[in-house]
Amino acid sequence: MARYSSRHGHVARRLLQLYAGLALYGASSALLVRSGLGLEPWNVLHQGLSERTGLSMGLVLTITGAAVLLLWIPLRQRPGLGTVSNVLVIGAAMDATLAVLPDAHAMAVRVVLMAAGIVLNGAATGLYIAARFGPGPRDGLMTGLNRRTGVSVRLVRTAIEITVVVTGFLLGGTVGVGTLLYAVAIGPLAQVFLRLFTVPSESDGSRVVAEGRPRRAILRP
Repeated sequence: MARYSSRHGHVARRLLQLYAGLALYGASSALLVRSGLGLEPWNVLHQGLSERTGLSMGLVLTITGAAVLLLWIPLRQRPGLGTVSNVLVIGAAMDATLAVLPDAHAMAVRVVLMAAGIVLNGAATGLYIAARFGPGPRDGLMTGLNRRTGVSVRLVRTAIEITVVVTGFLLGGTVGVGTLLYAVAIGPLAQVFLRLFTVPSESDGSRVVAEGRPRRAILRP
């Protein structure tokens, strides 16, 4: 009975981290939107598509995530609970935050929003990945292409992110200092929060999720 209770407590903690991380990711992305100083690479594309279609950014993010997930089929990737939840939760959390968070005009406020968005995005990444329920659709696309083509993860990731940033910028998405700072800071921040939020293994209580830089573990919305 004690082992049964412990197992359910373990799963409950992982589920809490999963959905807290996804909700926080959407909220932190909304902070970057309101800062107006630059977005994460994929959200540059989402914002550009939102500007062109008239759909909310969160809805565009959800539709794009579902479309990317379809690309997993020829790559023979297998989605997990976290993958599907990623598609459904992040966009809704972003739209909910944007609905209550007004535009910022003072530069000091915009800088604070940008910094908070980047740091909280790193925390969200750590929460979500440490829950171990499967990668986000865009990370799965990256690792799937790596396995199918033999091209390094670093090169695949770089090519994908350059493509989405350039496309998003041409469509009207915001590229700025926040985009650059995000690219530089998200890896170290994710590593710190991965270690902080690691869920101990059921078998031995160990806390191992990531050693070294989390090259394959950065969550994409």
